[in-house]
Amino acid sequence: MNAAIRSVTRTAIYNGLDVKGIYRGYKGLITDEILPFMTNNVSNIIQQGGTILKTARCDEFREPEGRKAAYEVLKKEEIDALVVIGGDGSLSGAHIFAQEYDVPVVGLPGTIDNDLFGTDITIGYDTALNTIMQAVDKIRDTATSHERLFFIEVMGRDAGFLALNGAVASGAEAAIIPEIWTEVDQLEELIKSGFRKTKNSSIVLVAESEITGGAIGMAERVKKEYPQYDVRVTILGHIQRGGSPTASDRILASRMGEAAINALMEDQRNVMMGIDDDVIVYVPFSKAVKKNKPINRDLLNTLRILSI
Repeated sequence: MNAAIRSVTRTAIYNGLDVKGIYRGYKGLITDEILPFMTNNVSNIIQQGGTILKTARCDEFREPEGRKAAYEVLKKEEIDALVVIGGDGSLSGAHIFAQEYDVPVVGLPGTIDNDLFGTDITIGYDTALNTIMQAVDKIRDTATSHERLFFIEVMGRDAGFLALNGAVASGAEAAIIPEIWTEVDQLEELIKSGFRKTKNSSIVLVAESEITGGAIGMAERVKKEYPQYDVRVTILGHIQRGGSPTASDRILASRMGEAAINALMEDQRNVMMGIDDDVIVYVPFSKAVKKNKPINRDLLNTLRILSI
């Protein structure tokens, strides 16, 4: 997110606008944790993971009273428009706030899950995907020494983008994702395909979704239904959310940050910046947070073919 914060700040200043940084998201908006931002405030942050503005859960903003308090702070601070960087929850809050009050709000899609509709990719996704790939490469080094079935759990909540693309990038044998859970028993399909016909170990990426049961749920099923297999579980967890961002993420965040300021200057509101075929587009919040983003099913077939 830091590359996006840097881009928004400097593009606004370039266009003669004053900028204020709101710390800890909506919580900081309600409690008035707000400071003026100059170009030096965002120097030397593009290479840093995370966000210099911090983040926090804010149950108060879910209630009308909390949003009213936030609006009062906006007026007090003489803030005319908001740029919100975040995922489904943050942009849903932005959508409601923009509808209730006459405040222009634009959003940037900041989530490693890549699950926001209307954009090919979200800020943070490529960095997380590369982290997964590097972790799986290291696990494979030990996996090849043992005849085992490794289930590696990756983030994604109800979206399998990290699991599927991570599996293709790391040469895994399969990906278990929530999008096709009701269509096929992915574990049974994996076992019946004879996943170890030509290999002494197999790696399967599993989305952390409650629908799939995660890596632990998969391992428990194998132990119960296919006890002949030696199973190991690795949960990558929050390692996926850290680290210096990739070049692709830095460029994407920089482009979207500039586009957010341009959108506000064009009197756009209640829209998320998206990227479609390498072109910046404006996506209404109502579509971005309410429509399900489809998985690339061609990649499922690619993974099956390459895992023989």
